[in-house]
Amino acid sequence: MKILVIDVGGTHVKVLATGHKRLLQIPSGPTMTPGKMVAAVRAGTAGWKYDAVSIGYPGPVVHGHPVSEPFHLGRGWVGFDFKKAFHRPVKIINDAAMQALGSYQGGRMLFLGLGTGLGSALIIDNVLEPMELAHLPYKKGRSYEDYVGIAGLQRLGKKKWRRHVAAVVQQLKAALQADYVVLGGGNARLLKKLPSGARLGSNANAFKGGFRLWVKRYSGSTHERFTHH
Repeated sequence: MKILVIDVGGTHVKVLATGHKRLLQIPSGPTMTPGKMVAAVRAGTAGWKYDAVSIGYPGPVVHGHPVSEPFHLGRGWVGFDFKKAFHRPVKIINDAAMQALGSYQGGRMLFLGLGTGLGSALIIDNVLEPMELAHLPYKKGRSYEDYVGIAGLQRLGKKKWRRHVAAVVQQLKAALQADYVVLGGGNARLLKKLPSGARLGSNANAFKGGFRLWVKRYSGSTHERFTHH
């Protein structure tokens, strides 16, 4: 089965398909609507053969459908019919969850995406549970995201930010009883040394996760359970 994987981000939409080595990058931004995204992807992948589509979406996804509009893109994502637009079966999950699935190496894994905000997902025995830990209270009336997202990095500076990342990793790893933590997202590379029990993820894992979405072993992870809706 050939899969087209689309990782939707605030500055770029990245696209890869089974059997293709070359990553297609499409500039996105505040004017990028789902219709424009689909048109750009279809134009950029003309001639590519694929049977199904995986989309990593920058926002909460419940039962395979985006439930709120993305922060840095245009409107119209909630309720958009991607299956009809691509003429293929489509699976949509949160972008951090997709990267988590690609990073998974068995056991109990917590994924934290250090980017604009804080992406999070937990995988236990091949079953993926996307999470929204970013907005939970952490310190002084501020959330986890306020400390370890981009706003925290800019407010605190790198040295303090790194200390908070280490503290947050330990706290969440203990609370969720994870065997290991994978740190992904663009700012993970700013860490001088990794907190104990943590390993570095890679953006390439988002594509691995997109391919894994269609593998039976991980199918409990997606909205397959809810296809009767």
